[in-house]
Amino acid sequence: MKLIIAIVQDEDASRLVSNLMNEGYGVTKLATTGGFLRAGNTTLLVGVDDDKFEGAMHVIEKVCKSRKQIATSPSPVAGTTGVYVPYPIEVMVGGATVFVLNVEQFVKL
Repeated sequence: MKLIIAIVQDEDASRLVSNLMNEGYGVTKLATTGGFLRAGNTTLLVGVDDDKFEGAMHVIEKVCKSRKQIATSPSPVAGTTGVYVPYPIEVMVGGATVFVLNVEQFVKL
């Protein structure tokens, strides 16, 4: 059994949860914050049997596509302190950061 921890952009979260549930996967949704633009994101926890793992990953890959977005508000430059970009820049957003853990036991009470 595996535990999938998927961190996705808020814009993709509802559609991903719906798609996973329609395919028969149970999902726990957590609101989280982080990333370059300090935008809201969502962390999903999905427990799957080993034989259903690839199917769940396929759904995540299908829904969470990377795309370009214009950042218009001043944003700190990654890795620096006190340096701000005062003009719009194009950044990649979306996609998913996925962690996969082996699980010895799953109990639902």
